[in-house]
Amino acid sequence: MVTRTVLSAVSALALTGPTAFLAPLEWGGGPLTVDALPPVVYTAHRGGALEVPENSMSGLVAAFERGTAQVIDFDTRILRDGTMVVMHDATLDRTTYSTGPVRGLSRVEWQGVRLRPPRGVPGRWRPERPPTVAEVLDRFGGRVVLMLEAKDPESVTELGAMIHARGLARSVFVNSNKPWVAERAHRLGLLAQLWRSQRQLRSDRPERWASFVDVLDVDYKARDRDLVRAVNSGIPRVWAHTVTTPRQRDRVLRLGCDGVITDAPGLLSRTPLRGAAKTAAKGAAKSAARGAGRGRAAVPGPVSAG
Repeated sequence: MVTRTVLSAVSALALTGPTAFLAPLEWGGGPLTVDALPPVVYTAHRGGALEVPENSMSGLVAAFERGTAQVIDFDTRILRDGTMVVMHDATLDRTTYSTGPVRGLSRVEWQGVRLRPPRGVPGRWRPERPPTVAEVLDRFGGRVVLMLEAKDPESVTELGAMIHARGLARSVFVNSNKPWVAERAHRLGLLAQLWRSQRQLRSDRPERWASFVDVLDVDYKARDRDLVRAVNSGIPRVWAHTVTTPRQRDRVLRLGCDGVITDAPGLLSRTPLRGAAKTAAKGAAKSAARGAGRGRAAVPGPVSAG
């Protein structure tokens, strides 16, 4: 039997990437939840799209088994019959051997779609059917924290029903670029995540969303002042996307972000933090430990762009 680990604030002090101590799920009597995340979080974007085939079951399994990220991300689309499936694009053209809109397929037709193994991704990967959302939730739910992006906003109600039916409301982040979708997810009792682009962050006022957003997902290319404003917004978690290099990671952590969403979780986990980023991460770990001692989650303190 494969058991997973529960992450602690103390483990994050190693500062060389995700680490953990052994704590089988059977001891806790329930699913792994957001409350077990360390002060600095690594999310495998689409499973880690520079290291595995994106949004594939084999890629998500590899990301899970490698253990280089505490959160695994995937994208969701809706078929014409309402089936929820895992796919980033609105069409099949880029990642599969098929063409045409994803929404044009039925569940039966989806069974015939095959993902095209991507070029440049290390390892040998075979063509495979892209999974449904139910299959991913059933395979990983409660074993690792998940992040799903609702590419079709109208699907949030159905996604919420699927998450609640499996007892995963504290184990799955529901992500969108639209504030009203994040608020809808919050009202459905879900963990709401809101991502914003470099351009959007220039005029955003993130403090307006603090009452319903659990994770603000910011573009790492944003200006220092915009990232600092996000960190100081009162939203409990600010994670930067889509980070691919240690230098990008170190910058956003130095500015106060407490997580990265990355296509290269293996690379980042092997590369120690440097300089101010290391100091910032140590501070986050100590703050989280104090928060845990008080019986509540810690929120990063204010920082400045200096």
